[in-house]
Amino acid sequence: RILMARQDEANKLVLEGASPYAVDQVLTDFGFPMGTFAMFDMAGLDLGWVASESHGETLRDLLCEAGRRGQKTKSGYYDHDSARKASPSPVVEKIIEDFRKKKGVTPRAIGNQEILERCILPMVNEGAKILEEGKASRASDIDIVWIYGYGWPAYRGGPMFYGDTLGLTAVAAGLRKYGGSPAPLIEKLAAAGKRLSDYSA
Repeated sequence: RILMARQDEANKLVLEGASPYAVDQVLTDFGFPMGTFAMFDMAGLDLGWVASESHGETLRDLLCEAGRRGQKTKSGYYDHDSARKASPSPVVEKIIEDFRKKKGVTPRAIGNQEILERCILPMVNEGAKILEEGKASRASDIDIVWIYGYGWPAYRGGPMFYGDTLGLTAVAAGLRKYGGSPAPLIEKLAAAGKRLSDYSA
């Protein structure tokens, strides 16, 4: 769920004007071993994709329909050489440009700070929902899963710790800034001057 929150926002950013490569660069600069779109290419864009049910409704559909299915076909969001080295693809840039026109979107310049906030804050938010639902007992449990299972940079302490570092009032404000809704637990803890690490289910 936390990964999906990041993926959804990354896809929105590309539709609005960011390149997949800019999004990935921000994430790797933050400390992740790879970005969202590099991860898609590694996993295979056709994972769960059904050709007979694909009608070009998403960028993923369009790339798969064009035979661009990730590292295994040497082309996905990136072009991949025989050593799996990735490079930005002019073909993908044109597919994205045409997709935006089809959706009636006029692309805009999107800075690195917006990319970072829109990818990371929803992860903190989704983690707070998981805590409130009792699916995790402590914020640190979520952080451990993300550090050891999903490549969150250990020196940043995990998404919940990172949210506490920013301050939950700032997290809530950042989510609202981009049209998101802060989880009730974030609102509650922020109002009480507390942290996610103070909460236990």
